[in-house]
Amino acid sequence: MTQREKALARLDEAGAPYELIEHPAVFTIEEMDKLGITLSGEVCKNLFLRDAKGRRHFLVVVQKDKHADLRALEKELESTRLSFASAERLEKYLGLHQGEVTPLGVVNDADAAVEVAFDKDLVGNPKLGVHPNDNTATVWIAFDDLRKVIEANGNAIRFVTV
Repeated sequence: MTQREKALARLDEAGAPYELIEHPAVFTIEEMDKLGITLSGEVCKNLFLRDAKGRRHFLVVVQKDKHADLRALEKELESTRLSFASAERLEKYLGLHQGEVTPLGVVNDADAAVEVAFDKDLVGNPKLGVHPNDNTATVWIAFDDLRKVIEANGNAIRFVTV
């Protein structure tokens, strides 16, 4: 089963309605903008972070146009100094590669070790765009349905102001 199939199967199991749009591989929000993908709904930008000792890992999900202040996030997440996690950690914890980071990566987090932090402005949004564990497609899904999938996996969910 491919990473995409695994993510979509988890959505189906949760009874979460979604729309899948295929497109050329994209690695940045700017590339998605050029394809016009971001016009269909609220595309999410995803940051995979770790604390100073590498004991806690966070997937921070924000609106595409926002810039996350890591120092402010440290306070909200009650964490030591935050930095971007390495490609090796991304692979280890979420089974993903750079350019594929998505909240649906939690389907690969068997230990539910990654804490997912959503920008409060995304709560209740009826149409969020996230990758289905590969960067050649976008899944449009309601926030509440995405949250159900993450909760079903056992990952902690937090809400932050970005």
